[in-house]
Amino acid sequence: MNRLVVEGLHAGYGAVTVLRDVNLEVREGELVALLGMNGNGKSTLLNCIMGFVRPTSGRVLLEWEGETIELSRSAAHETTRRGVAYVPEGRRLAPNLTVEENLMLAGGSGRGKAKLKENLGFCYEMFPILDERRRQLSSTLSGGQQQMLAIARALMTSPRIMVVDEPSVGLAPIVVEQVISTIRTLQETTNMTILMAEQSFFQAIEVASRAYVLSHGRIIHTFDQKVDPASSEEIRSAMMGIA
Repeated sequence: MNRLVVEGLHAGYGAVTVLRDVNLEVREGELVALLGMNGNGKSTLLNCIMGFVRPTSGRVLLEWEGETIELSRSAAHETTRRGVAYVPEGRRLAPNLTVEENLMLAGGSGRGKAKLKENLGFCYEMFPILDERRRQLSSTLSGGQQQMLAIARALMTSPRIMVVDEPSVGLAPIVVEQVISTIRTLQETTNMTILMAEQSFFQAIEVASRAYVLSHGRIIHTFDQKVDPASSEEIRSAMMGIA
């Protein structure tokens, strides 16, 4: 089975422990939501997966095509080369580059280099507004368009797995719905494996097949929509830590 696995992860910053014994998995073709309020460790967990933060104990494993790679021992650029792409909170685009320059820069090395033109064409097919604005500076796009560009930039690396951190941040509610729906469409169209951290939990749970609730650095609840669809009250209670 191809999957991303987090086992017994503890992590933090200096003397401050943020994550405590976190366990989760994302199987190939799934869209899994990581739910939680701000300050509960979602970004820290994604940073551990990507190699930006070293866990104090536990492991992050990429099990793919018969090979097991311990990502928790890898640098961020090595994790990307192994097929795990990152869409950071706040987009972090190159503001003085055009849409197409941002995409070409992301796809010009590593796994994406051999499929540069193919990936660029797919991104423009998936996000027609980016095709229309390919010569426009990324800093002049709307918030929703910038988020689409951040997702497309990750696609340029030919990922096996996409890790998306808080795609709703800074966006109006109607735009949040559009962006999360776009992520779902991407997953359905390409069978992309996606782990998405999100605090707009009702929108996220609607598109995810499974969800983990992270509170005070621990996984306190899991939802499997295929087995037992969660009610709004169950989700609300879990997010408040009273599930």
